[in-house]
Amino acid sequence: MAIPQTDSERRVLNLGAGVQSTTLYLMYLSGELTPGVVCAIFADTGEEPQAVYDHLRWLGGLGGPPILIRSVGRLGDDLLRGRNSTGQRFASIPAFTAAEEGCQLGIVRRQCTKEYKVEVVERCIRRELLGLRPRQRVPAGTRVIQVYGISVDEAGRSVRIRERLRSRPWITPVFPLIERFMTRADCLAWLRRFGVPHEVQKSSCVFCPFKNNAEWRRLRDTDPAGWERACEIDRALRVEGNVVNRRLKQKLYVHRSCVPLERADLGVAPDERQYHLGLNWTAECAGMCGV
Repeated sequence: MAIPQTDSERRVLNLGAGVQSTTLYLMYLSGELTPGVVCAIFADTGEEPQAVYDHLRWLGGLGGPPILIRSVGRLGDDLLRGRNSTGQRFASIPAFTAAEEGCQLGIVRRQCTKEYKVEVVERCIRRELLGLRPRQRVPAGTRVIQVYGISVDEAGRSVRIRERLRSRPWITPVFPLIERFMTRADCLAWLRRFGVPHEVQKSSCVFCPFKNNAEWRRLRDTDPAGWERACEIDRALRVEGNVVNRRLKQKLYVHRSCVPLERADLGVAPDERQYHLGLNWTAECAGMCGV
């Protein structure tokens, strides 16, 4: 479905393929939201649960706005090699630190969202939508409207996005779900009414340390390959001499209990509200992940 845009304005959807951004994509598809978007951009870290990739393929088959899938490489492989997407250094994930197993001390600075999500989307906009060369200035009068799937129960994220984009006056962020006072629960209800034939899962790397126990259980019980990948990355964080832990006296873990993921106590009484509504997911991957 081609959406007409002016020469100086482009409207694009940041598609995380989670609940909120899927709701927006389908709202544009159905004509409930106007004006439409010229495309949706999915920044792929290569580390999503299989259900997210299956859902993305389903979305792409609906005949809606084009979905551009762009990547700078597989994040976990770069972590294992000890370098980032440019091969210069590693991009750290927000792993938990402990001087000894089971005793959390802190958390490592997060770089992964910026390099594998935010910059990927902006590069796609600059080079493919605007036709700019690397480091070429954006022409005067050009306006890109970036649509974000952030609901009112995550409104703080919109503030951080606005602050980040102040240095890019040619980008205007908009938040239709907030404008409609829609929560994540409202989005889930909207998706049911639309008739999505499967559960829309959260979008985040399988080894993202910001998962709560309900999310870890879901990964373990429904995505064996994703669970093994998460355990693989967790183990690699503690291999002595790896670049990812160089100059650190503490050990790194993806589970907040600071024990190896395969031995972490994930609880035995799943709370579906915790998973579906994102309760306790207070340190969300700001920018893209999870939307």
